[in-house]
Amino acid sequence: MAKAATASAAPPSTASKAPAKAPADKAAKKATKTSTGAAGADGEKKKKRKVRKETYSSYIYKVLRQVHPDTGISNKAMAILNSFVNDIFERIASEASKLASYSKKSTIASREIQTAVRLILPGELAKHAISEGTKSVTKVRSLVLSDQYPQAKSSAIVLFFGRKVDCCSLIS
Repeated sequence: MAKAATASAAPPSTASKAPAKAPADKAAKKATKTSTGAAGADGEKKKKRKVRKETYSSYIYKVLRQVHPDTGISNKAMAILNSFVNDIFERIASEASKLASYSKKSTIASREIQTAVRLILPGELAKHAISEGTKSVTKVRSLVLSDQYPQAKSSAIVLFFGRKVDCCSLIS
């Protein structure tokens, strides 16, 4: 009998449970929810805006269409590829940032990106990545010089071949 009395006197364990909320807290939350979702100027409820999540899925899908037009991809596989691209991007960006800081520069240029790719990606993969990157940078630079990309000229200074050049000298 004495053991049963002491066992029931001990408070129940809450190690795996979340702390209990007071009823007053719930009422306060309900009041704030209704006030934020309150009626607009014309008496209708405001629509909740969907939070946008930025992914590489559309770009991955476009590349898949170019390589294998009749092949699909599952959502799980797309999530894995998206995670992979984010990881590689993060590695290259952090390495390029370190390289820029070693040379006491505050700007990451194409040279730092190219060196970071050489350091991170193995052998043949690095060569192909550098080749594609160089091709893209050359294309953008030619567009800037040929008036097909006027937004770049509208700024006061653009980075051109690793050094700062005034836009007026680019136009002439």
